[in-house]
Amino acid sequence: MIKKALLLAVILSLSVALFPAHAVPTYTPHQGDSFSYYEVADVGSGTGPTYGYGYTDHTVTNGMERMNGVFVNGTVTSNYTYTWNWNDNQGSPPKTEKSSGNFTWSSNSFLYVKGTDNQTGYVGPTVWFYMDNSLPQSGTLYLLNTPMTVTSTSYSYHLVSQNQNVNTIRASGTSSYHRDDSYGVFNAAYTWTAYFDPSTGYIIGYDYSEQDTNSTSGDGFTYTESLYVTSTSYPLTAAAAPSFLQQYLGLIVGLVIFFIFIVIVVIVIVGVSRRRSLPKHTYPQVPIAPPQIDLTPKQPPVQQIVIKEVVKVKCKYCGALIDSTVQACPFCGAPRT
Repeated sequence: MIKKALLLAVILSLSVALFPAHAVPTYTPHQGDSFSYYEVADVGSGTGPTYGYGYTDHTVTNGMERMNGVFVNGTVTSNYTYTWNWNDNQGSPPKTEKSSGNFTWSSNSFLYVKGTDNQTGYVGPTVWFYMDNSLPQSGTLYLLNTPMTVTSTSYSYHLVSQNQNVNTIRASGTSSYHRDDSYGVFNAAYTWTAYFDPSTGYIIGYDYSEQDTNSTSGDGFTYTESLYVTSTSYPLTAAAAPSFLQQYLGLIVGLVIFFIFIVIVVIVIVGVSRRRSLPKHTYPQVPIAPPQIDLTPKQPPVQQIVIKEVVKVKCKYCGALIDSTVQACPFCGAPRT
């Protein structure tokens, strides 16, 4: 029995490891759920003839979303209201506008069903303020028309309105679209990072950064939004401030990669320079003495032959021819004279 119990425990532990269950079940919206938010949007870093002279504008929005009722099929009736104030640095008159209305959305598909909270320019968008809180890390979802991926299910997010860190689900996504509005015609590429309450799936905050460019006119600018809730009908869970490693993990990883890249580049450059500086292989050269000039004639010396003429005279006694220089005849011995 003990062995069977141990075997069963091992099987259960393996099944949990291989098929992990969501720690938090999917939250169903309740009547009366609501949140208020504060949002800041800025346009700046302009380039080109239109935006290249330091143009900026600034928009502050205060809004609220409220869930008024929930049907059995998951449809949620809601209403929204917000006020925004706009100004720029070109001396244009400041603008203030208000907007409010009713709409419905599905807590099953997350799509707007009838109307929206004044979302324009989207085709079949999902709501931006709610997600499935049971999604695990690396799970995917949509906000409006943007595909997002859950990057953390326990991210410590600093909520400015409460001056404390709260536990959140963090999701990020990048995409692009074609802008054609009062700003002009642009290709817009953006990154969107959103933070949600793990217990309900409602939005807590987000950061949005967009770069707009027009290659024809040369115009361009950056557009950023930052939103965070100022109050909620549901409690948020406090979290410890992220550690230094958590806060700067991306920066640290980036620096490490950059350092490795620099080291590789240096090694390659040093290796190339060494290969270039190596002398060509040559055999050791023995110094060659300068050639010696031989002035000795190459022809054999001319032999001088001295021809000596000797006068011959007759011996008075024997009549033989003898040299005129001898004193006595070599033949008869008589004196020459």
